[in-house]
Order: sequence, then structure tokens, then C-alpha cells
Amino acid sequence: MTVRDLSHRQGVLWIAALVHRLSGLALAIFLPAHFLTLGLAIRGEAPLESFLRWSDQPLVKLGESALVFLLMVHVLGGVRLLVIENLPWRDGQKELATIAAALSAVIALFLLARIF
Repeated sequence: MTVRDLSHRQGVLWIAALVHRLSGLALAIFLPAHFLTLGLAIRGEAPLESFLRWSDQPLVKLGESALVFLLMVHVLGGVRLLVIENLPWRDGQKELATIAAALSAVIALFLLARIF
């Protein structure tokens, strides 16, 4: 029995790729709930108004901020992938991945502060 070398899974770029995939999965899981909410508008004003009142809770607002963070991480990770695939490799890729994560956090925190 051999032990696999997993040292490549500790780098910043590998973690950026993992976060990009996981954020995509989380957004895909959220999408049906989003469509169900949009379906409430078709049913009429009362069901939608009831849901909107429920969504004013602080925990739901926190969840919305988490979704914005996941969306920003996914978008910036996708831009990172486009740059890697279409432009020549440059020094500083790790720093760009870190900057993308930090920018996502700043945007999510800004939106969270505006909600409360």
C-alpha cells in the first residue's frame, strides 16, 4: 500500500480552485430555492409578501450576504481561470488569487453593513 503525495493540495492556487468549485456547488444548490421564490410572485401578492416579511430576519440577511460572498468568489475565480487560460503565466498568480478572495470578502462585508 502506497501513500499518495498530497503536498500539491496545500498551495494557494489549489485552494483557490477548490473554493471556486465549492462556491459553484453552493450557488447551484441555492438556485432551486431562488426559482421557488420567484414562483411565489406568480401565485399572487399574498404569498410573496409573506415570504418577503420572513426574509427580513437578520439570519436570512446574513445568509444573503454569504450568497453575495459566494457569488463574488465564484465570479472572481472564473476571471482568474480565464486569465490563466488565455494569457501567459506571470509571477504573482498566488497574490492575485489572494486579492480576489480578499476583494470578495470586502464586497460581502460592505453589503452586509448596508443591510443592517
